[in-house]
Amino acid sequence: MKKVRLYLRLARLLLVISLGTLLAGGITLLERLVRHDLMPTRQRLTRWFLARLAGALPFRLQVKGELPRQPMLWVSNHVSWTDIPLLGMLTPLSFLSKAEVRTWPVAGWLAHKAGTLFIRRGSGDSGLLSQQLGNHLQRGRNLLIFPEGTTTDGLGLRTFHGRLLSSAIDSGVYIQPVAIRYLRDGKPCSVAPFIGDDDMLSHLLRLLGSELGEVQIQLLTPIASRELNRNALARAAQQAISQALFGTAVLREEESRAA
Repeated sequence: MKKVRLYLRLARLLLVISLGTLLAGGITLLERLVRHDLMPTRQRLTRWFLARLAGALPFRLQVKGELPRQPMLWVSNHVSWTDIPLLGMLTPLSFLSKAEVRTWPVAGWLAHKAGTLFIRRGSGDSGLLSQQLGNHLQRGRNLLIFPEGTTTDGLGLRTFHGRLLSSAIDSGVYIQPVAIRYLRDGKPCSVAPFIGDDDMLSHLLRLLGSELGEVQIQLLTPIASRELNRNALARAAQQAISQALFGTAVLREEESRAA
């Protein structure tokens, strides 16, 4: 029975990915014909695709809070690659991702076509990247970043890095803090986190073969960016998310010492 469930979920997921590939190919062809950037259209289609992708994952989703009515820089804790479809289904969004994702078969190409901005660690191009993020926000487009810089097991938060938040300050847009939590039988889920030496295929098969899990997404009170510098802004967002997830604004002990 477990294998049947896995095969059915895998078949549905492959069907959704195939559909996404057709959509991405179609919008690429259309952009070449009209010779114009169709980013708003890409974002809307990406949201539609990510909603179908999220629906193919074994989760029950609960969302609390109000979607912002104006463009913002979304800031979220990061647990798994599944954060992207689950958050991306809520509203048209672009993402900032590590450069390695661009090399993933199919998924990397789809992410690129969806308007994802890629960052290479240690490349020294933070000024250029901040400018790109600012241009994106100034054009009235929502953007989501994971300021921890990596995924965690969901039991705590790593330090939020403030350097990428300067784009919100320069653009005069608010920060939208988002808290995402994975549960299984009311306890922190050990299946959903994509951490350590996990590879995409192994994690995917393990996830699709599991029982339904729960995902809670909280859209927290937006933070005015111009009232704070980038490091203070990062701390404010981190404290808001920590409070929502754990009822306290403290970090993991080892992260507190590192900070």
